[in-house]
Amino acid sequence: MGQFVQLTAADGTEIPAWVAQPDGPVRGALVVAQEIFGVNAHIRNVTDRMAARGFLAIAPALFTRLEPDVQLGYDAESMGRGKALKAAAEALPDEGVLQDVRAAAQWAQQRVGGQKVGMVVFCWGGLLTWRAANLVDELGAAVCYYGGGMTVEPEVLRTPLVPVLAHFGARDAHISIESVMAFSALHPEVQVHVYEADHGFNCDQRASFDQISAIQAKDRTLAFFDQHLG
Repeated sequence: MGQFVQLTAADGTEIPAWVAQPDGPVRGALVVAQEIFGVNAHIRNVTDRMAARGFLAIAPALFTRLEPDVQLGYDAESMGRGKALKAAAEALPDEGVLQDVRAAAQWAQQRVGGQKVGMVVFCWGGLLTWRAANLVDELGAAVCYYGGGMTVEPEVLRTPLVPVLAHFGARDAHISIESVMAFSALHPEVQVHVYEADHGFNCDQRASFDQISAIQAKDRTLAFFDQHLG
């Protein structure tokens, strides 16, 4: 369903992005942000599924400034490589990859008549979305799945400027349930849902996939975007 297009960020950097368009009427536009594994088969599938539900969806390749065409699996070696790429991306100067997120949002916004766009993301992408909800003017709503780092300082101190929905797993060893509860108390404006699941519960290519939690989160996500992007 999808295909790659080229985006140009504000600093002139060219970034590929996977784009999927609905066959029928467009109900809105979404930026889909990757995990630490690049725009791999899972992220492309998520993008395609969002298009099948009526959204123009775009997934920018956020490691391009470091390495082209990163598409990793979920084995231990890929995990280590993904963590190293994430650390390098986090160390980029100025806005780093956030300007690539903004380029994707602007591309999508131009194609839906200037309407605000949503953003849905996983893991590292969840952290980027939390930042984008504070800094990217083109966004109208944001959904974070198990955003690593967003529940602790300094990120927890951000103030989102758009509605935010956040999904977490109660058995997530990377994000403590205590930090999730503290985040929820500090941000009553954010809709927080906790599932009896582990980190990565939405990804059907990971051992931590939990179908019941993934379906519940998906239904809440679609209803949230219908409410705030309609």
